[in-house]
Amino acid sequence: MSSATTQLEQLKQFTVVVADTGDFASLKQFAPRDATTNPSLILKAAQMPEYRAIVERAVADHRQSGLTGRAQLDTILNYVLVAFGLEILKVVPGRVSTETDARVAFDSAAIIAQGRLLISLYEKQGIGRERVLIKIATTWEGVRAAEVLQQEGINCNLTLLFSLAQAVACAEAKAKLISPFVGRILDWYKKSTGKNYAAAEDPGVVSVREIYAYYKKFGHATEVMGASFRNVGEIQELAGCDLLTISPQLLAELKACTAPLARKLSPKLAKQSAVAKLDVAEQKFRWLMNENAMATEKLAEGIRAFAADTVKLEQMIAGMM
Repeated sequence: MSSATTQLEQLKQFTVVVADTGDFASLKQFAPRDATTNPSLILKAAQMPEYRAIVERAVADHRQSGLTGRAQLDTILNYVLVAFGLEILKVVPGRVSTETDARVAFDSAAIIAQGRLLISLYEKQGIGRERVLIKIATTWEGVRAAEVLQQEGINCNLTLLFSLAQAVACAEAKAKLISPFVGRILDWYKKSTGKNYAAAEDPGVVSVREIYAYYKKFGHATEVMGASFRNVGEIQELAGCDLLTISPQLLAELKACTAPLARKLSPKLAKQSAVAKLDVAEQKFRWLMNENAMATEKLAEGIRAFAADTVKLEQMIAGMM
């Protein structure tokens, strides 16, 4: 590999690079294939002066809709999420991930209903299903909702994923993609142990490495997209993963570095892994999650945080109505 090539360009040779942001103006300089959003990222972008007009337009378009109260607010919120997705799709050639409401993370029927609605809103704007991923928290109910949506041709991205049990359940439900969170796992272990970890021993990196190996060894088609990175070292250790979704700050660091980047993950190596087959029937899934304090705590924390930011976004919308 030529040392004159940036690490970002080297990474793109064996991993699909995805931008983790709602700030679509920042996407152009990194040329990612896809982009992911979540309620926190959308809230952050919506508060930026240059994007406020997107929210104002969604509110204005539905002020005379005949809806009132909760129904009107829910409708406008979904339109705001899709409006940001539409702007992102003008910049990236691939897919955008749009997240379902964290407040219904334990309600399969509600997740399915919102997933169908979001896809219909994109389709009304001429966007095909192949360009959208519906993001769903990886609860048992979320996995079951994804299974239904996938059967309807609606592709899903299972997020807030912190364990092999969650990953296996997603694969068996035939989810299109999963987003195992690297940095948040590291956060938990640093807080609980007081230790610092080298990138190769980073617990988040180890988790994604295990999930990737399991999928390739047992022939699961679900794509693995490492997410939630705290540093470039984590990304370098997962070079070769199907996809990696990376913040603009870390994309800039990769773009500024020209050191050689070695591929660390590959299907060939994964198939030689010693990882064992895992049973994830509902009772087993719930027990494995119960036994994994990190996964249980980080899933609950993530759902609470996304729910809180959704409420803040709703308050912003309500202030314009």
